[in-house]
Amino acid sequence: MRLDEVSPGRAVMSMVVCEAMSNGHGMCHGGFIFSLADSTFAFACNAANQMAVGAQCTISFLRPVRIGETLVAVADFRAEAGRTGIYDVQVCRGDEIVAEFRGHSRMIGQKYFEDLP
Repeated sequence: MRLDEVSPGRAVMSMVVCEAMSNGHGMCHGGFIFSLADSTFAFACNAANQMAVGAQCTISFLRPVRIGETLVAVADFRAEAGRTGIYDVQVCRGDEIVAEFRGHSRMIGQKYFEDLP
């Protein structure tokens, strides 16, 4: 996985699917797609100098992914209530969405850098 962009509430990561990521059907195992989405979510919800952890997440796999294809995951902040945040992550192959992920974060009340807001 490669981190391509990060800012408060947003992150973009990419990954080329290799042979070691394949399942018994010769497609990308869903766990690797989930890991890409979850990692992108983690960068997005931790980029505002507030430590956050994942509290809940779901993923819907929409299309198969083949070995050699490049996936791009884009995480965007959607809403916040108290210490809970909601983020959506789209995992795409080119212009085609292959998975949709929704993550709920929980801020743990600590900053990474105390001298920053």
